[in-house]
Amino acid sequence: MLKKILIANRGEIAVRIIRACKELGIESVAIYSTAEHDALHVQLADEAICVGEPRAVDSYLNMQNILSAACNTGCDAVHPGYGFLSENSKFARLVNQCRLTFIGPDPEIIDLMGNKASARATMIKHNVPVVPGSDSVITSITDGLKWAKEVGYPVLIKASSGGGGKGMRIAYNPKELETAYKLATAEAKANFGDDSVYLEKFIENPKHIEIQVMGDHHQNYVHFYERDCSVQRNYQKVIEEAPCAVLREDVRQNMIDAAINAVAALNYTNAGTIEFILDQDQNYYFIEMNTRIQVEHPISEMITGVDLIKEQIRVASGFPLSVRQEDIHRNGYAMECRINAENAFNGFQPSSGKVETLILPGGFGVRVDTYLYQGANVPPFYDSMVGKLIVHGNNREECIYKMRRALEEFIVEGITTNIDFHYYLLHNSNFVNGEFDVGFIGRVLMELEKYE
Repeated sequence: MLKKILIANRGEIAVRIIRACKELGIESVAIYSTAEHDALHVQLADEAICVGEPRAVDSYLNMQNILSAACNTGCDAVHPGYGFLSENSKFARLVNQCRLTFIGPDPEIIDLMGNKASARATMIKHNVPVVPGSDSVITSITDGLKWAKEVGYPVLIKASSGGGGKGMRIAYNPKELETAYKLATAEAKANFGDDSVYLEKFIENPKHIEIQVMGDHHQNYVHFYERDCSVQRNYQKVIEEAPCAVLREDVRQNMIDAAINAVAALNYTNAGTIEFILDQDQNYYFIEMNTRIQVEHPISEMITGVDLIKEQIRVASGFPLSVRQEDIHRNGYAMECRINAENAFNGFQPSSGKVETLILPGGFGVRVDTYLYQGANVPPFYDSMVGKLIVHGNNREECIYKMRRALEEFIVEGITTNIDFHYYLLHNSNFVNGEFDVGFIGRVLMELEKYE
């Protein structure tokens, strides 16, 4: 087993990984910027090293400083968490070159699946359904117009190296496509240093379904069922559920089989997620693979009883997965609300500052993953998510009532959060009835605007 792990991240995921390390008897080293010297992950870790100034590029993205911290503290592994450097193949290679273990897949797999165009081609090769579109990147507007004519409008231009909704543009006709192509390539270049894009048929109002998978170095590949991540805003997830309440059992099994076949063909190791969109006729299409642990992993843990972070560490240590597929059973229902420091009723304006009062919800089947504590500082330099509220119940209805109750108990003063917005969504009749897709929040916000 690994002896000492540096967590190349911050916030709630750093806290989550430190806790797993403690339970495994593994020493942990936290990194922090000068803006977070008193952060919870810094206080919980066995050691903590400052890696730079507040801006992420100077600290949490500073590969040289992070690797120096790992080597100087005698670590034998690095866990990247999610975001920041978690899907950066250069960083993974540098970790390996320092004779440290990168807790994630091989750099070559990160490259292959991190580029959406090559990931798409890989899935086609392994008979996984993909959204109709170009068979490779499009290199000119002429190329784009040809593919759009073939698949039919509306179409979606997507950055090959994209993420978080950047480098994505919808076009409903040839004129819009010309504008979309220019904007998407420029945005992709600015955000990812790569202006390559590809084209897909735009599936209107789909559901976003993902399969949590994991593989080890002994050719064992397992899934932990699916998550419904359709409640999102600007391609950023807001509420996640497991399992998907409306998915037909035959479709579920086909999606799972496709995901497992793909990771087995890739000889994939460690945690990953195969993401699909599901149209209104329950046709499913691969859209991307995330080669890391994800924000919403706790709901998969809640319905299966498996600690995914510990499994990541076991796999990286060279051990087989502690569970076989026949050991993994779906139990009940789970739901997660992402708690962000933002004013959802004022354009989702970010909030920062000192937490003056904090009361966390509790009770049977309630879990809070957060870096907040009374007196904690929420800096303005990073992602607005400050925690996750997770509940587990026997069914979806029980989860909704439990989540409402937990949100009522969740009090944060000193900063503004989206807790009230979640409470509002949890009472929306369409959400309660399971009648939602990726456009759900957009429609809710339009309704709210009518009453302003």
